[in-house]
Amino acid sequence: MRVLMTGGGTGGHVNPALAIAEIIKTNQPDSEIAFIGTERGIENRLVPRAGYKLYHVNIQGIRRSLSPSNIKTAYLVLTAPKKAKRIIEEFRPDIVIGTGGYVCWPALKAAAQMGIPTAVHESNAIAGVAVKQLKDKVDVIMTNFESTAKALDAKAKVVRVGNPMNGEFGLYEREEARKKLGIPEHIKTVIVSFGGSLGAKKLNEAVLELMRKFSSQRDDVMHFHASGKADSENVKQMSAQYGLDKKENISISEYIYDMPCLMAAADIVICRAGAMTLSEVAMSRRAAIIIPSPNVTDNHQYKNAKVLSDAGAAALLQESEIEGTEKLIEKVSELVAADALREKMSRRVADFAEPEAGRLIYREICELTAGK
Repeated sequence: MRVLMTGGGTGGHVNPALAIAEIIKTNQPDSEIAFIGTERGIENRLVPRAGYKLYHVNIQGIRRSLSPSNIKTAYLVLTAPKKAKRIIEEFRPDIVIGTGGYVCWPALKAAAQMGIPTAVHESNAIAGVAVKQLKDKVDVIMTNFESTAKALDAKAKVVRVGNPMNGEFGLYEREEARKKLGIPEHIKTVIVSFGGSLGAKKLNEAVLELMRKFSSQRDDVMHFHASGKADSENVKQMSAQYGLDKKENISISEYIYDMPCLMAAADIVICRAGAMTLSEVAMSRRAAIIIPSPNVTDNHQYKNAKVLSDAGAAALLQESEIEGTEKLIEKVSELVAADALREKMSRRVADFAEPEAGRLIYREICELTAGK
């Protein structure tokens, strides 16, 4: 099978695409898979690292405010599908699959016009702009949330499949993961925190304060944090200022590449509420403190987080609540001290995992490519 994946900009779009590629490779090892992304997104690091060829199409979103960049956007809207068509003609895919982000729109539009089977996966509760634009063009829309399927008035087939996951999430046992990562035996609690592939300034600053006032002061705690690309220099400077760079139980990096293993080793996860992140937490069965980004369309991260919080599957803090860091430190301290509470949250968050997502996604792909 020849598969062209498209989706980019952030890890929330790229990681599902990589997970779908892994699902296909697991079932059909001789498959040829390539990606279409932009020249600016995180796909330029993640896709080559995974061993796949990456093509580029130049596209960007329309800004809501009056901006000269919208003139360029209008031009790219006209030219991007033509560039995508040339890539499709060169690669000759049996199917084109998108996972969101502006770049998937020209690729899927071109493929649909060429009569090539198309599918798009929407991991968030509220469909993004690209998916809404494609809902009457693609053959299948696969969703993570049941509510997404109900809200989409689409000509395409809409089916809930869950989120495609890296196969290693949920694979490691806690002690096995800690041994692989070389975490010392005297460490009682492992904290893992991150704000997404691009980072989150307020979350980074709050976590650094947490590290300074709590994590670094505990010999039995080890804390791993990923700053994201955009805020990495600021985090490095603050880390040095606080002396965190000299603490053996503190690890700060721009991006965490071994997340399935590290999350398995964790006792507490501090994260945003992107759909993929929450699915990873659920598959790993980890207690989490969720801090939704307020800077997303229709506040969908808060809506995702609220569902877990209401079920007792995670702790929810608004970004405005972490600015003073007292509430964050208080919540972390509570979870560190309460093994039973962490175990309860772990059991309840597991209910939000869809372990059959890989099989369901592969089934849809096979139905679309039958006879190819």
